[in-house]
Amino acid sequence: MKNSIIIIVLVFISAFAKVKAQTTHSLDTIYANDTKNVALFFPEPIRQGITGSDNFVFTYNREKEQYFGLLQAKPGKESNLLVVNRNGSVFSYIVRYKKQLSKLNYFIPLSSSIGNEKPIVTDSVLVESSEELVDNSTYYYQKFCSYLLNRKQRIGRIKKRSEGIILTVKNIVFDKDELYFVIEIENNSSLDYDLNFLNLSIETRQKGKRKSLQRLYQEPIYKYNLPSKIKENKTARFVYVLPKFSLSDDRRAILELNEKDGERNIEMKLSHRYINNPN
Repeated sequence: MKNSIIIIVLVFISAFAKVKAQTTHSLDTIYANDTKNVALFFPEPIRQGITGSDNFVFTYNREKEQYFGLLQAKPGKESNLLVVNRNGSVFSYIVRYKKQLSKLNYFIPLSSSIGNEKPIVTDSVLVESSEELVDNSTYYYQKFCSYLLNRKQRIGRIKKRSEGIILTVKNIVFDKDELYFVIEIENNSSLDYDLNFLNLSIETRQKGKRKSLQRLYQEPIYKYNLPSKIKENKTARFVYVLPKFSLSDDRRAILELNEKDGERNIEMKLSHRYINNPN
C-alpha cells in the first residue's frame, strides 16, 4: 500500500512538471509594419492562421495550401499569431508593430513547433515510457526528413557516377544532436538498379612509413524513404539520420553504394569540410 501511494505521488508530480513546462514556454517575437510584407516559411503547408488583434493581418492561400504566409501590422498593442500546419503542428508567436524592420523573412524549422493539435489522449495519467519516447523521435525524424526532401537547399556539388548511375549528396543538415544526409540516386541506364546497401563509414589515414586506411562503419539512427530498387530513368531521394560527429583533417567520410547481383558500385569520398560545416 505504501509503495502504491509513492507511485501515485510521483505520477502526479511528473504530470504537474509537464503542465508547468508547457505554460512557461517563452514565445519568439516577430515584428511587422504596414508598409512591408513579412514572409513566414513553414516546414508544412499552412492550414490555418489566426491573429489575436485586428491591427495584425496574416494572409495565406486558403484554397490551395502553401508553405508561406504574409504578416502586416498597424500601430497598436502587441498581439499573438497562431499557425497550424497541414500535419497538425502548432506554431505560436508574439507579434509587435515596428516602424523600421531589420528582418523580412523567417524560415521556421519543425523544431519550433510548440506541439500538435491532436495530442495523444489516454484513459489515465501514465508516466512516459521509453517506447513513447521512441515513437516521438520517429515522428520527428519522419517530419523533418520530409521537410528536407522538399527543401531546395544544397551544400555543394558532391556527385559521382558509374555506368549511368549517379550518386549525389544533396545536403548535410545539423539539427539537435543529429546529422541529416540528403542523398539522391539517379538511374540513367536502361536497366533497373537493385540496391544492395548504401553504407557510410569514417576513414582514417594512418601516418608513418607503412601508410594504411582504417574504416569504421556508422550505423544510421533512422533511414527515410530508402528504396530497394531504382527503375530505369528514375531518381530516388532519401535521408540518412546519424548521430552528430566531426572529423579532423586526416579523416573523411566514405559513402559506398553497392548493387545487388551487379557491379555498378560507387565509392564516394566526403571531405571533413562538408561534415564539419553542415547547413
